Amino acid sequence: MTDPASPPASAQRRPAEADADVIVVGAGPAGSATAYHLAQAGLDVLLLEKTVFPREKVCGDGLTPRAVKQLIDMGIDIDAPGWVRNKGLRVVGAGRRFELDWPLLASYPDFGLVRTRKDFDEILAGNAARVGARVEQGVNVTGPILDDRSRHIVGVTAKKDGEEVAYRSRVVVAADGNSTRLSLAMGLHKRDDRPVAVAVRTYFTSPRHDDDYLELWLELWDEDRLLPGYGWIFPVGDGTSNVGLGLLNTNAAFDKVDYRDLLRRWIKNMPSEWGFADENMTAPIRGAALPMAFNRQPHYTRGLVLVGDSGGMINPFNGEGIAYAMETGRVAAETVAKALSLGTPARRERALRAYPQVLKDAYGGYFTLGRLFVEAIGRPGVMNFATRHALPHPRLMRFAMKLLANLTDPRDGDASDRIINTLSKVAPPA
Repeated sequence: MTDPASPPASAQRRPAEADADVIVVGAGPAGSATAYHLAQAGLDVLLLEKTVFPREKVCGDGLTPRAVKQLIDMGIDIDAPGWVRNKGLRVVGAGRRFELDWPLLASYPDFGLVRTRKDFDEILAGNAARVGARVEQGVNVTGPILDDRSRHIVGVTAKKDGEEVAYRSRVVVAADGNSTRLSLAMGLHKRDDRPVAVAVRTYFTSPRHDDDYLELWLELWDEDRLLPGYGWIFPVGDGTSNVGLGLLNTNAAFDKVDYRDLLRRWIKNMPSEWGFADENMTAPIRGAALPMAFNRQPHYTRGLVLVGDSGGMINPFNGEGIAYAMETGRVAAETVAKALSLGTPARRERALRAYPQVLKDAYGGYFTLGRLFVEAIGRPGVMNFATRHALPHPRLMRFAMKLLANLTDPRDGDASDRIINTLSKVAPPA
């Protein structure tokens, strides 16, 4: 008997001319992590990247212990040259400056890393290739190929070397970032009730390039307005520092702020000995949007699986995306591998349709807390009050660090872990 909720078998059966079991579109952290774990599961994976490595990507380049765990699990050699370790966060605000070490947890390492995206993504793509994924660069995916009867995606069209090409597979993974042309072509649009941030950054030659801490400035003033967001100074270790800021759209001033000008004005207040002057700038100021808290749903539809930024899987508390990109890539790979091992189209489809709920169970409540947080700090006076009254209390700031960075032990943690984990469980999923 045919399951009425399942597509026709022709939509799920791998055709003789298929190029791979799974096509992954986009070789950022999400796509490369997905491809790595799929290849480790024994599947034939084709990873398509529209640019050619090395390539620039707007990012703070900071990796929390949550991200470091994923790198270690994928066998990345984080002791090789170019990886810069840090001990934690240095927080600046309300006339105070203090350091918070990363928490000691059983679930995560006690250190963070910095690595520029110019070669970070290339390293991850190469790691996927090392375990068997086929990586093709310079392939610009232009749209989906749909099965005539089921309207399931069975491949993608693309441009390569100026020519139109087509690739076919059993499942397609969208890891093509915030713009995610593939998701849009499949009818998946952004949700207006989810926060979005803008990040801008540049690099300076600076004596602060080998700092032991990631430095966060909690007060971003636009004349007399305190904006919801933070500035950062991250040591790159190669003689330069990554200097930038991120702002949330939960404030009425969001559309009126010139972010690049704000960054320039903020930098001018830095001590001259830090070297943050125009003549020491090694890259132009670049900006990018950060889609947060599941801002595109559902994360599975008609053979298409969303990972990373394509599904808005960025932490609204702090704007961290790389850790969640790699984590959701792993979850997606496990789901797809399980689905493709099942014997019937109906069972495969049911397994794939479970993916959105798995993500909601893992992140939904926590992202809801993050949405409430960013809505609160977007209100006039709230950010100023929080900064001035929380910073003088080290114990409260250590709790805030765990909450904002999502760093807790699920079992046998301390009281702060239990509070954060309980709040995440009882909050309605995003």
